[in-house]
Amino acid sequence: MSTAVMRCVRWSPGLVLILLAGSSWSRSAEPANSPKTNAATGPVPWTAQEDHRRMMDLLQITSLRRGAEGSNRQSPYAANYDEAKANPYPHLPDLLVLKNGQEVTTAPMWWDRRRPEIVEDFDREVYGRVPKDTPKITWDVTGTTRETVGEVPVITKQLAGHVDNSSYPAITVDIRLTLTTPAQAAGPVPVMMEFGFLFGPGGPGAGRGGMSKGGTPPAGRGGPGKGLGGTGPGWQQQVLAKGWGYAILAPTSIQADNGAGLTQGIIGLVNKGQPRKPDDWGALRAWAWGASRALDYFETDKDVDARQVGIEGLSRYGKAALVAMAYDQRFAIGFIGSSGAGGAKLHRRTFGELVENLTGSGEYHWMAGNFLKYGGPLNAGDLPVDAHELIALCAPRPTFISYGASSGPGAEGGWVDQKGSFLAAVAAGPVYRLLGKKDLGTTDLPPVETGLIEGELAWRQHSGGHTTGPNWPTFLTWAERYIKPAPATKS
Repeated sequence: MSTAVMRCVRWSPGLVLILLAGSSWSRSAEPANSPKTNAATGPVPWTAQEDHRRMMDLLQITSLRRGAEGSNRQSPYAANYDEAKANPYPHLPDLLVLKNGQEVTTAPMWWDRRRPEIVEDFDREVYGRVPKDTPKITWDVTGTTRETVGEVPVITKQLAGHVDNSSYPAITVDIRLTLTTPAQAAGPVPVMMEFGFLFGPGGPGAGRGGMSKGGTPPAGRGGPGKGLGGTGPGWQQQVLAKGWGYAILAPTSIQADNGAGLTQGIIGLVNKGQPRKPDDWGALRAWAWGASRALDYFETDKDVDARQVGIEGLSRYGKAALVAMAYDQRFAIGFIGSSGAGGAKLHRRTFGELVENLTGSGEYHWMAGNFLKYGGPLNAGDLPVDAHELIALCAPRPTFISYGASSGPGAEGGWVDQKGSFLAAVAAGPVYRLLGKKDLGTTDLPPVETGLIEGELAWRQHSGGHTTGPNWPTFLTWAERYIKPAPATKS
């Protein structure tokens, strides 16, 4: 599409979307100035900047708007934290109206008609499509450890998910996972799975995804496994005390957390070492896919009640946890930590991190290539979907949205836009209600340390920083209404 045409159609965002949907952007030939590819020599060894530039060329994008700066308040690109300027696109896509304008009034209409429309928009424009034929995975138990966590004897299995690479042996993907269950359990137990880090055999990390690029990591993060801002029993101990087990999944064993890795990992493997098409999946969707493959394994493990497996993550891994929860209805419960932009935060909010940060070369790999369009020439208001619809895809299953405080000693700060995520959760409420469940119960953002935990959609800000630690006790108290371990234990 020519620049002149683009200038004309920008006056009508709806027309822009129609034109783009029918354009050649998703079918364009390889740009003439792209680095040369050769499948026979192995994966294309590109930098993130080269791959990012290639995708821009493929989409015929000449420039992208610059993202917000979270740490330099004097910058002309400093992040906005003024509520008066936060809502340039106040109208959200209607959850319960079909694309033909018909209102959704029944649960079957949601499941059979509206939900698939929303999933298609997220697939094409936001997170990318998972290939129809992904490789099979063979799970091996590579080690077993008997130990005590807190006062609970446990058995920890170290697992490797070997992805079939017979179609392209130049790339090897082995998914790393640990599973810890109470040694004295009489039968299968519920499991909380965290997107996290593995240090040594069976040693779980803290699951701290880190701030998105451009933000300043605030003080007050809990240490490895700590539950209450760095003190008290770790989340693993708290989970075991309920009679549950826990698992740690290493996301970067599935897909690297950078653009240079897009021709490697599971995305590179299915593409035989070649770069992505505009609607191919990004890292968030790949990590979520890996979580689903771990759930496949749990369905074969006699120690796990696979009908009661939850998913948890923080920051970029909070984004991945929400995507996993939204796409795979087998996950029974979700604990979504400080997910911000690309997660529970409304894209249409100009507060803290922006769509333009996600489309830059440091974060674009999380998303589909097509998402770059919304950092230029389109904008967040042109997106066909927003975060409230991602949360709604989790319905009717219980979903807990967690954040640290935006201000105060040791606070998380506003980069993640706590209010923007609260508003998204509020806007997801109609689907929960349509499906016979309770939403947040209010449209007013509650004070810090005040949980909204009366319904299947829950919310809480703790007074600490960029961690889920202080919210684990509240989450577990709330989750006990839905997750029921077998009461008996071995003698």
